[in-house]
Amino acid sequence: MLLGPRGFRTLALTAGSVGGLSGAAYSLLTTQSRQARTIIGTPTERPFLADGHYLPDGTGPLPLADADRLLTLAVLGDSTAAGLGAESPDHLPGVLLARGLAEESTQAVRLTTHARTGSRTPDLVPQVDDALTTPPDVAVIIVGGNDVTARLSIPTSAALLAAQARRLLDAGTAVVVGTCPDLGAIMPIPQPLRTVARRWSLALARAQARELSRTEAASVPLAALLSPHFLSRPQDLFSGDRFHPNGAGYALAAGVLLPSVCTAAGVWREK
Repeated sequence: MLLGPRGFRTLALTAGSVGGLSGAAYSLLTTQSRQARTIIGTPTERPFLADGHYLPDGTGPLPLADADRLLTLAVLGDSTAAGLGAESPDHLPGVLLARGLAEESTQAVRLTTHARTGSRTPDLVPQVDDALTTPPDVAVIIVGGNDVTARLSIPTSAALLAAQARRLLDAGTAVVVGTCPDLGAIMPIPQPLRTVARRWSLALARAQARELSRTEAASVPLAALLSPHFLSRPQDLFSGDRFHPNGAGYALAAGVLLPSVCTAAGVWREK
């Protein structure tokens, strides 16, 4: 869901260097990376942006302004956090979360999106800088898939994520992180390259969760919760590029994130 088409070659190179592959196996992975890039293509669209106020009755987005009873929600991360592939602004994950939080809290929710397509974990630094200009009540982060193609070490990537979560927490912002999705759910990636992507992304998700467990941030295992659905219903949950989720896919992701967001916002109590 996050693996940029240009990164397939890097993933093949990484698999070769780490796994000590034979020349024939390395050549196969390289060929498959080219095939995957050809099938998927390079995204040319930008995700919708629908920042603003969302009311408990579902109204929104309204222009950003001060309000008496207000929760603030920031979304940070990569193309999945930004909602690339959604058919309309109503299907963006940030919008779905803002509306859900407004309904559950019976308060207006101000949504601000800092996520950018192509972002890797180091790119969270300027996003957090922007968010901390006016620290939000809750920040949702989804990042990690592009780290696989960048050949960032898993421990380094996970530690960077935890460090940015701590910056937000120290400013009084509650943090919810959707850990790295299962890149093996992207069917256009041929085997065995898809298995390499799956193992790497799942290892990163586990490392992210371990690092975050040392903080007060909540982590949501997107791979475990979403992969069975995306693997069994790819035609229903992926957008036309067969690479990013569509509105139904984002609704599914928002559904598994919302309970943690409501708990982080103090709307729901932990059981």
